[in-house]
This record gives sequence, structure tokens and C-alpha cells, in this order.
Amino acid sequence: MPRFNFADLTPDLILDALEELDIRVSSGLLPLNSFENRVYQFLDDDRRRWVVKFYRPERWTDAQIQEEHDFALELAAAELPVVAPERLQGRTLHHGQGYRLALYSSVGGRPVEIADLDTLDTLGQYLGRLHRLGAGRDFQYREKLDPELLLGRAGAAIAACELVPDYLQQPLKAILAPLVDTTLEAFARIKAQSIRLHGDCHAGNFLEGPNGLFVLDLDDARQGPAMQDLWMLLSGDRHEREAQLAVLVEAYEQFMDFDPAQLRLVAPLQALRQVQHLGWLAERWGDPAFPRAFPWLAEPRHWENQILNFKESLAALAEPPLRLLTGY
Repeated sequence: MPRFNFADLTPDLILDALEELDIRVSSGLLPLNSFENRVYQFLDDDRRRWVVKFYRPERWTDAQIQEEHDFALELAAAELPVVAPERLQGRTLHHGQGYRLALYSSVGGRPVEIADLDTLDTLGQYLGRLHRLGAGRDFQYREKLDPELLLGRAGAAIAACELVPDYLQQPLKAILAPLVDTTLEAFARIKAQSIRLHGDCHAGNFLEGPNGLFVLDLDDARQGPAMQDLWMLLSGDRHEREAQLAVLVEAYEQFMDFDPAQLRLVAPLQALRQVQHLGWLAERWGDPAFPRAFPWLAEPRHWENQILNFKESLAALAEPPLRLLTGY
């Protein structure tokens, strides 16, 4: 199993990388919640609060990272509340001590409650503005949301995972294969406009501070259908999700047209995310941070539950799509 880790990213190396950018750290380095990269908050000599992100080696090319930065700066210039990288020495992407890194101003805030309808209204407006700008041109280097490629990668990582108990390997394979096939068939039936997206709009990527809500982390920005940025904001039972969707889309359409055909993408996008997440955990297991954070991946009960979850996702693909209610 390949090992992905940041074992040599020591505090001394971090300080040396920052000093190369003429930044002197006057506080400790506070690790922030990030598994794909390594992210630290600190104060400099002027008592300015910063966040530094060290990118996982070999995940993105320099061109892909720079395109992410340029998109964030484009959004910020349009007055969207996005935390964009800072320009230092004339650039946003830096190389130091063998790593690629970027610096951000630290912004304070608390997690948002996305089930709150007022919050959804605000987020719908934000995403409408983001997508209107995102539709202006395409990414050249960032990945596209390609279900066949993404499911293929995840499926290979799951198949190679040594944590799957022997007695569950065949049942897992037996449900994963039709889930992948049915998901791909669902995507093939829907032709949606492909635009530049945030790419990972879960609740943790929004914070509420003194000046309102703002958007974090464009690390997964990619080209894809608008629904990719909307469906993760839905929660609860079917009626609750339809009510939330009505508020979200009404706010979204103040800035960007919404194609109702994309309602049929919710279930396949959910299935794609579920398979991708398990594949991501399996692929990254060699990084010491992952066994510490996700110890349950090594437990048979997890894999038993995962088989049940895959069966539920397969059943959801056969259900009618969510309705876009009116009157909210």
C-alpha cells in the first residue's frame, strides 16, 4: 500500500519555508482540521494572524493549483466573500523546503447551520453569484467531474484495501459493481452545463464571522454541473430536503438560472461521493494521520455497514428525483 504522509514537514521546516517569504512566526503553529493537505495558523511579528497551507505532494500540478488561486482571486474581486490566497513577492503559489505552499489571512468564525432556511437563502445567493462568474469561462487545467474516472479510481483503491475482512470481500464487490454501473448510467442520461465550481460545498467549508457568512477552501474546485455545489447543502428526510432545495434554488436564481433537469443528478452525485469517500480513505491509509482520525476503517463493523449503505444508495437511484417545490 503506498504511503502518503508529511513525516518530514517538521516545525523547523515550516518556519524555514515561511522565513524564505520574509515572514517571522511569533506564536506556535496551530494545526487546523485538514487531512488532504497540512494547514497551520500562526501570528507573525506584527501580530497579524495567518494560515499557511502545504499542499499534498503530487496531488495537483503547479498549473492546477495556480488556476485554483486565480479563481479565488477572481471571485474575491467580484466581492464574493471568499478567502483567497495572499500575494507575497508577486505570487500566490510558493515553493519552499520541497513543498508547494500558499498563505491566507486568517478569518475567525463559527460553523454554519446549513439546515437553517435563512442560512440556505444566503448560501443560495452566494452560489448563484459564484456560478454566474464560473460560467464565464472554463478551467484549462483543473480536473473535470468525470464520474467514470472518479469511480474507477475509487473502486480500484477499495479493491486493493487490505482492511476489508475476507468474509466481506465478495459481498462488497457484489454490491459495489452494480452501484457503480447504475450511477454511470444515471449520469449518462443527463446532459448538464459544465461550469467552474467550488467543488466541495459541505458545511465545514462555510463559516459565519462578524461580517456574515464566507466561503473557504477551493482546493477541490473543478469543472462540472451546478448541482455538485448544491446537493451537499441538503439534509434530513425527503420532505425536508425538498423544502431546503426550494429555498436554495429560489435564492440561487436571483443570480443564475437553474436547470430543473439537474434534480435527477442528486442521487448519482450522492452515490459518487459515497464511493469516492471510501476510496479516498483506503488510498490515504498509509498517511499516519488517517488511522488516527478514522480508526473505525479497520473494524469489520464499518465494512458491514458500508455494504448496507451501498445497498441504500443503489435503491435511491431507482427513486423519483427530488421535486422543486413552490411557495417557500
